[in-house]
Amino acid sequence: MTGIVYTESVVHAAPAQLVAEAPYQIAIITLDAGGRLTARITGDRVTIGDAVQLVREEAGVKFFGKA
Repeated sequence: MTGIVYTESVVHAAPAQLVAEAPYQIAIITLDAGGRLTARITGDRVTIGDAVQLVREEAGVKFFGKA
């Protein structure tokens, strides 16, 4: 699964179950196959317009990284 970063944000004030992971980046990805989804970003920080690809999925959460 691949796409382009539509928008992104860094979460500093995380919910209780994710506070140990903060800060972390999330992004809305425009998928090459159509549609958009919200995903966590792993690895290097991404910016709007970056190409990304699915790296893994954990408990239904998709993690994307730079392509």
